[in-house]
Amino acid sequence: MRLSLLFFLFIAEPCEPSCPIQPNQNIPAPSAVAPGGPQALAPPGSSSNGGAVPAHHSPYDLRRKSPSHHDGPGPSTSAATAGSPTSPATPTAPAQGYTSAMLPARKRPRRTCSASYENCTNTAAHYLQYELPDEVLLTIFNYLLEQDLCRVSQVCKRFQAIANDTEIWKRLYQSVYEYDLPLFNPAPCRFEFISPEESDLANPWKESFRQLYRGIHVRLGYQDITFKGRNLVYFNTVQGALDYADERSGSNSTTGSVSGSCSNHSTEGSSQGALIFLHAGTYRAEFLVIDSDIALIGAAPGNVAESVILERESESTVMFVEGAKNAYAGHLTLKFSPDVTSTVPHHKHYCLEVGENCSPTIDHCIIRSTSVVGAAVCVSGVGANPVIRHCDISDCENVGLYVTDYAQGTYEDNEISRNALAGIWVKNYANPIMRRNHIHHGRDVGIFTFDNGLLQKSYVGYFEANDIHNNRIAGFEVKAGANPTVVHCEIHHGQTGGIYVHENGLGQFIDNKIHSNNFAGVWITSNSNPTIRRNEIYNGHQGGVYIFGEGRGLIEHNNIYGNALAGIQIRTNSDPIVRHNKIHHGQHGGIYVHEKGQGLIEENEVYANTLAGVWITTGSTPVLRRNRIHSGKQVGVYFYDNGHGKLEDNDIFNHLYSGVQIRTGSNPVIRGNKIWGGQNGGVLVYNGGLGLLEQNEIFDNAMAGVWIKTDSNPTLKRNKIFDGRDGGICIFNGGKGILEENDIFRNAQAGVLISTQSHPILRRNRIFDGLAAGVEITNNATATLEFNQIFNNRFGGLCLASGVQPIVRGNKIFNNQDAVEKAVANGQCLYKISSYTSFPMHDFYRCQTCNTTDRNAICVNCIKTCHAGHDVEFIRHDRFFCDCGAGTLTNQCQLQGEPTQDTDTLYDSAAPMESHTLMVN
Repeated sequence: MRLSLLFFLFIAEPCEPSCPIQPNQNIPAPSAVAPGGPQALAPPGSSSNGGAVPAHHSPYDLRRKSPSHHDGPGPSTSAATAGSPTSPATPTAPAQGYTSAMLPARKRPRRTCSASYENCTNTAAHYLQYELPDEVLLTIFNYLLEQDLCRVSQVCKRFQAIANDTEIWKRLYQSVYEYDLPLFNPAPCRFEFISPEESDLANPWKESFRQLYRGIHVRLGYQDITFKGRNLVYFNTVQGALDYADERSGSNSTTGSVSGSCSNHSTEGSSQGALIFLHAGTYRAEFLVIDSDIALIGAAPGNVAESVILERESESTVMFVEGAKNAYAGHLTLKFSPDVTSTVPHHKHYCLEVGENCSPTIDHCIIRSTSVVGAAVCVSGVGANPVIRHCDISDCENVGLYVTDYAQGTYEDNEISRNALAGIWVKNYANPIMRRNHIHHGRDVGIFTFDNGLLQKSYVGYFEANDIHNNRIAGFEVKAGANPTVVHCEIHHGQTGGIYVHENGLGQFIDNKIHSNNFAGVWITSNSNPTIRRNEIYNGHQGGVYIFGEGRGLIEHNNIYGNALAGIQIRTNSDPIVRHNKIHHGQHGGIYVHEKGQGLIEENEVYANTLAGVWITTGSTPVLRRNRIHSGKQVGVYFYDNGHGKLEDNDIFNHLYSGVQIRTGSNPVIRGNKIWGGQNGGVLVYNGGLGLLEQNEIFDNAMAGVWIKTDSNPTLKRNKIFDGRDGGICIFNGGKGILEENDIFRNAQAGVLISTQSHPILRRNRIFDGLAAGVEITNNATATLEFNQIFNNRFGGLCLASGVQPIVRGNKIFNNQDAVEKAVANGQCLYKISSYTSFPMHDFYRCQTCNTTDRNAICVNCIKTCHAGHDVEFIRHDRFFCDCGAGTLTNQCQLQGEPTQDTDTLYDSAAPMESHTLMVN
């Protein structure tokens, strides 16, 4: 059915002489339509006749019965007669914009005509307009193109409802644009597919058609084809379409406007610039330089970008240059495939190039380059500020995205993967914004920021919420003064490290997740000084943060855990600030400072690490202040091999080994700390260790508060060493040391025990309230004791073994309980007051009759009572508990009449004050 037939039936003027016709007052008169008439492809909610478009229903629900022939006059042909050239009362064409709603109901002039012809015409028009089934009209309308369909929709409301059928417009839409879903253009440089089910529009296919109708089409084989009822422009080449768009822009005409009632207002087209659709195919050898606000968009079913390919072998595939402020390229595949045998250099040619002073939008494009130099995408120069989003820049034999020379831009939701060089390279003071990109499986670094080092703190980008993983080198590399801001990114499973900052690199790394990298999560070296703040750094196959080669940096408020090596490693003259971090559950140590490492390490919580909480070695001199170092599976803080530094105001507690160990030439300053709960003592100084321990509180350790062994020589001043579950200070195996002005009290064993050729100096100490002796010297040791106060100790003040001759001067030894002498005087076995956990000093005997060995000792009262008449010998005056009372000899001790004290006290916490008072009384 042709449209001319319908129009003849509805609006054609009869040629017979006029006859009187009464207009039908029940039927609104449709407006006369002429080319260039009012727009019919209007948004839902408005209509060309001034009335609201009804909500769309199935056209089969809209069938109406025709008015009764007996109740009123026949159907009106006022639309035809109003515009008839034979009607003297009306002009040949109505003014544009007039609709049936604007025409008042009125009687038409009486005319004369052939009655038979008029009746036939009225009957046919009446039948077609009111009685023809919707299904038949729908079939007829399916033969119409968009412009004729819009004109028919202005005949009456019934036609308008049927002409607005979604299936009709979907068929028309897909024949022109080929998309599976409606594509909308809500704003310049913004195109989005919306499923009809998710659209609020009554007919999304029609609205999309309206928005896109201004477009120029590049479709092979269509350039010489014309369509009646369609006003679209087709070209075989992209360049031809661009030239046409430039010409139309120069003449201020709307590209691809629709004539007649479907025309698109020129203001909309001109405000958004030309729109060019590239239909499915591969376009080679097109040299595309975009210097105006043109939109290039692929048009094809399925995955649009995969079907529309622009490819070049030389020069750049697509270039945006100055003037392309609001240009757009979307849903395309861009390829740069230079001929490897060509001698033409192409290191400055790219798949996509964005130059100075332009800001195009690149959207949903696939970008590939086989060039082994340069980059797939290059954004360069002052004023270069593109938006690149939802693109796939992958499998390129060079850099994926290259932003340089003061360029900017916003890069969002892109897939950047498997590129031979850096996935993203930012340099020379460029400052892009990159969000939610997926950068992975690169054969080099994931993101590389580089700045030539000419300016300090020159910014090279803001990176937010990117997923960076499985790159061969670092996930993120910062070099030469670059200062990116990296927030909320996940940097993981790198084949080397996570973040690598070197050669004066800077940067702000905040709130990221850095995990599961093969090497360190963060590397900082060569005078670099980044800020690493509030990150989760965990499960690294080596360390968490590795600072070396004179690196610096501010490392704060991070959660660092579960790494295979140290949570933080500082070496080779590096000097970072490390504060407010949690460093825990490492498979190695917490913080490792070595090879002249430095650093200020303060207010961190270091706990539950497999090895030492903090290791300091090989000439290192860090400062540790106000940290909580606890619950480690070995030592709290370990100084060895000339480790130095300061340990001030820290809480160090609950380690399976000592709280602090110092050995092999290490000489730290340990001041103002609280050291408690060590299962192998509080502080252990051995193998030539040194150190100044000053004003510390060392208490409640399972063994000695301080051990000094094997030629070590520390200085202890003004410390409080108390409530130990063993001795206060134990000095063995040639240990030395200067102990001055310390308070040593309430320890389970001797306040100070000196043994095995040791020779310390004790001055002005207060040693009191001990559960054993105040000072014990034994086993060929000696000491210098000057001006000490030793009082209220249970077994005595100063207890000396046989052969010991210390230098004693000006000491005050008073009010000690002398429990050993009292037990001897009372005839008690000494085991009754010591059990096997204490070693009171008294005369040491052996019984030959009972075959005692060198490891057995018998107190004097058991010799007199239990071994009376035996062959006994005096050995020496020394520390021991009585084996006879302990029941380890063949004879039953006759002096043990009641149970001895609890032998589990070695493993319990120190007794509280009230129990201590009961014990000594």
